[in-house]
Amino acid sequence: MPSDAADGRRARKQAPRRAAAEWDPGVRQVPALDRLRAQESVRDKQLLPLRYARMASSPWAYLRGAAAVMAADLAASPNSGLTVQMCGDAHILNFGLWASPERQLLFDARDFDETLPGPFEWDVKRLATSIYVLAESEGVSRSRADRAAQAAVDAYRTAMRRYAGMGELDVWYD
Repeated sequence: MPSDAADGRRARKQAPRRAAAEWDPGVRQVPALDRLRAQESVRDKQLLPLRYARMASSPWAYLRGAAAVMAADLAASPNSGLTVQMCGDAHILNFGLWASPERQLLFDARDFDETLPGPFEWDVKRLATSIYVLAESEGVSRSRADRAAQAAVDAYRTAMRRYAGMGELDVWYD
């Protein structure tokens, strides 16, 4: 068995799929507001009241502005240990269609201002969570949100399986 497969199996034991949706608020080490306030030194002071007002307007707006809070919460939970350069803010609105220089229409992630190294599943969890939060904000049924989140996770898994058999440059150009 190749070491990549063995590493994957070890990672899955460390962070089993059945535990991926679990979260214990008791493990939060720093209150969410304190985590947000810790970012204030790198933000425009005049815009902070606007930021907080927008975040307070809905659970969806809060999720969009609280990537650091979610990252800290995820850091307190078991993870695979399989580190990637994450988007860091992989919510549903940070994906979209783009025109390539060759005028091809591409679907990809955008907004990498929160990028950092971390466990691959953090981006997947943030994306799936964002689907549920946005669905609830927009009055979309839970069953439709379930199907959308499942489709997103399935598409991610399918793409990663395909990328695993490709060279780095081929992945880059894809």
